[in-house]
Order: sequence, then structure tokens, then C-alpha cells
Amino acid sequence: MYRPEYVPVGEDQVAHVEITREVARRFNHIYGREPDFEAKVEGAIKRLGARNSALYGELRRNFLEQGDAESLAQAREMVGSAARLTVADRERLLGYLEGGGRTILPEPSALLTRTPKVPGTDGRKMSKSYGNTIGLREDPDSVRKKLRAMKTDPARVRRSDPGDPDKCPVWDLHKIYSDEKTRDWVQVGCRSAGIGCLDCKQPVIDSVLKELAVFRERAREYEANPELVRGIVSDGCERAREAARATMSEVREAVGLEYR
Repeated sequence: MYRPEYVPVGEDQVAHVEITREVARRFNHIYGREPDFEAKVEGAIKRLGARNSALYGELRRNFLEQGDAESLAQAREMVGSAARLTVADRERLLGYLEGGGRTILPEPSALLTRTPKVPGTDGRKMSKSYGNTIGLREDPDSVRKKLRAMKTDPARVRRSDPGDPDKCPVWDLHKIYSDEKTRDWVQVGCRSAGIGCLDCKQPVIDSVLKELAVFRERAREYEANPELVRGIVSDGCERAREAARATMSEVREAVGLEYR
């Protein structure tokens, strides 16, 4: 609906993004071929300008003949930044790059962070239904209590037992919140039993509390001004509606449901 290039998701949502890619791919295959598609593509290529037109053709050949992904990315960037193209022409050129028809619905890619899966306080994935979450505006004492009680490596029963950070959910939080020096300290200290689990958790607790303090401070402005929140939501909804209307207009036209 909103034609994103990327969708920021967690690791367990990648399959959902792939479903939308398949839907878009199938829709474009069926409805993306206009009767005069090639003629419109040629016109759009000319509007790129002489230099970019030649470059577009070269990059397209590199991708179709040699599978050069870098050429495809460069061509997409060039088409996306071309100021003289209409939205429809830009979609035609993007579709033509890969040998197909007009790209009415783009295929979004999943955008993952370096830590695409954040564990809950019980070691499972973080989910409100599991009751293992930490709220962005949660009371600091509650956050501290939850993190201090967070599950660790099950093989480390006593303080003197060596542990394995890779089997500990707290280590996943260290990968998000701790610097390299702290992570090295955890790896060495845990494996040698040089530090205890509470020692290991403390840098995470400090970092999480520091981050959440910023969120709580920012939230106070919105809590004190509900109309500001309503205005932001209203503006966002209108921007979303405008994008949706443009997409659905092209979808109806492609399917043959746009009567004038």
C-alpha cells in the first residue's frame, strides 16, 4: 500500500515480509504489462537525458546478461533520483530493469538490525503475552528488579561454575547495550567464573535505565499535551491516506476497475 523499499522487522517477521513480496511479484506479473509498455519505456528512458539513458541501458545489460547486482542497485538509485520522471515512468523503468513489466507494487525487503531478536526476561522472545517485557516508560525499580531476576545460562548453578555467554539471554542484551570492552569482560569473566551473574547483569541494567530515562523524559511532553498527540496521529493518518490513494488508483487502473 505504501510502497516501501524496506520494512524494519524482527527475525520472526521476515516470513511475513516474504509473503508480501510474493503477492507484489504475482500482481506485477499479471497486471504490470501494458499494451504499449515498450513504447512508454523508451519515452521514459529519453527523459533521463542522453548521458543517463546510455548508462541505464548499460547497467540493465550488465544485470540481465551477467547478473551484476551492483549494476541493478546503481540503476535503481539513478531512476529513483531522476527528477523529470513521473511516478508511472519511474515504475516502468524499475520493472524494465529486471526484464519484466511495470512495477506497480514494489517488493519490499526486510530490514534487520545487528540484533534482530531481543530476548524477554525469561529467555523466550519478548512478548506481552508472555509477560516478559520491559516497558519504555516503566518504573526504574521495576526494570531493575526484572533484569536482576532475568534467567541466565542454566548450566551455571553456583557462583563458582563457569558459564557460556552464548547460551545466556543476558548476553543478547549485552550485544545491544554494551561496548566492546564490556563484552570482552563478560566473555572472559563468565567462562572463567571470575564474575557472577549479577555482576554480569549490572552494566546492562545501567544502560537500559539510562536509555529509558530519555524515553520517560520525552513522554512527559506528550502526556501533558494530548492535543499534540492527536495532531501528530491525524497528520500521519492523512499522509498514509494520500499514499494509499495513489497506490490504489494505479492498482484499479492496472486491473481495469478505474472508470472515467
